[in-house]
Amino acid sequence: MNQLRIIALGLIILGIVAFAYQGFITFTTREKILEAGPIQVTAEKTTHISLPPALGALALAGGVTLLVVSIKKA
Repeated sequence: MNQLRIIALGLIILGIVAFAYQGFITFTTREKILEAGPIQVTAEKTTHISLPPALGALALAGGVTLLVVSIKKA
């Protein structure tokens, strides 16, 4: 498999995953609020990153295009 096909398959997989997760990535971080001697108060903060569906469509279309181009070159 040449490098162009590997990149194409990666973009296709990335586009499918972007559609499957509905464009949202969520992760939780811990944040120190208060530290007084041996006492520590922390809070969990949830962060959402929104990926537009157009980004998934663009990755999928680019992957398919690269795959077609790599097949025609072979």
